[in-house]
Amino acid sequence: MSSHREAPEIAKDPVADSSDLYAFVSPSRPDTVTLIANYVPVQLPSGGPNFFEFGDDVRYEIHVDNDGDGYPDVTYRFEFTTEITNQNSFLYNTGAIESLDSKNWNRRQFYRLTRVADGREHVLATKLPCPPCNVGPLSTPNYQNLVKQATFKLSTGEKVFAGQRADGFFVDLGAVFDLGTLRPFQQLHVAGKKLFKTEGEPVNALDRLNVHSIAIQVPLAKVRRKASRYGYADRASTIGVWTSASRQQVRVLGDRVSADTATGPFVQVSRLGNPLFNEVIVPMSKKDLWNTLPPSEDKRFAGFVERPELAALLPVLYPGVFPNLDALNKAKKPRADLVAILLTGVPAGLIDGFANTTGDTQADMLRLNTAIRPSAKPDRFGVLGGDLAGFPNGRRVTDDVVTIALRAIAGLTVPLVDKTFKPDAAAAAVTPGLDAGDVTAPFLADFPFLGTPYDGFNNPPAKKS
Repeated sequence: MSSHREAPEIAKDPVADSSDLYAFVSPSRPDTVTLIANYVPVQLPSGGPNFFEFGDDVRYEIHVDNDGDGYPDVTYRFEFTTEITNQNSFLYNTGAIESLDSKNWNRRQFYRLTRVADGREHVLATKLPCPPCNVGPLSTPNYQNLVKQATFKLSTGEKVFAGQRADGFFVDLGAVFDLGTLRPFQQLHVAGKKLFKTEGEPVNALDRLNVHSIAIQVPLAKVRRKASRYGYADRASTIGVWTSASRQQVRVLGDRVSADTATGPFVQVSRLGNPLFNEVIVPMSKKDLWNTLPPSEDKRFAGFVERPELAALLPVLYPGVFPNLDALNKAKKPRADLVAILLTGVPAGLIDGFANTTGDTQADMLRLNTAIRPSAKPDRFGVLGGDLAGFPNGRRVTDDVVTIALRAIAGLTVPLVDKTFKPDAAAAAVTPGLDAGDVTAPFLADFPFLGTPYDGFNNPPAKKS
């Protein structure tokens, strides 16, 4: 998955698990950037009576680096509190929830939003309400209206939303984690040859599941450093984005008369920049460590980017399909193309009209060149498909990041740094076989972009009599 349950310890702590991060120039407002961070992954819509929510004891943050050193220059911090309306009811709601102040809603969540920049904290809003989870047609009959009520335009220029959304990440988990099977190529798999005679139909394992999102739309002037111009080749146009979750260092469990308490400084327990970085690049033994470090420390993991394990596995799992990649692996040449894509950004001159380098500091961040305007006809393969506004230039909600990453690892991007290398024919075709059309909940054309969360009553769909 992009970053769902990607490390042993965070898999045990879903409320702090950052599962997906998106950063893109807003299509309807190109003078702003939209940042979306998802948490609490793999939510079963019918998971009551204690429906999913943010953690009151977790500090959620979206960070922006605008000078390329791997440290945040601007941070948006979200801190949540939960209130119970009826102390004597076990129910989430006792009737239809038609407004955010409905007396029928028994467990409400609010948040404080703080902007941290230049070493100073500025509280932008307090006690902003989240919408409820999408329980069903009787409990939440007009869910879209509740989302509108929970979307706020702040006096400082930001637009913000925090609450449940449909998980828009599409991936065939069941196949990928079964010894790296890609169903469109399953008959070529070293073990699949014994089982499959033809290609298979891919399955979106995350379809009809929900997440909790924090989404913020920010004027570009508030995230870019000041410069005289912002052309695509100007370093000031590119920002680096990542998200994190932190907990206080000590938690003391209460007894019969005292409540649990947390104390001490906040310690980072989860982070996410590029999709699949910790999931696929970082080895199992170092995943928990990676989650605790800032991007400025990612030079420690550069060796795993230069020689990714998956690149070595593809020729083994699919014999004869990736001969050129196999030869490249055996030559033990560091993958400078992947280092550029994941750790430093792509410098000007490699791709016509495109650059998103942030300098020499190796750091896992979503790098977004804000001078590249949104595409009128987005291509799901992003930069690989000729659409310079898509991944790895930031990430839009419909970008097919799994296919893009697979093709890059398979060698399709090596010619960017080595014109003599000829990618295998399969490198341009390898894919799990899914796209945005395999997400049941339609994406929205505007903020907060991710689709309406699936309700518990209709998921899975009832059988017709």
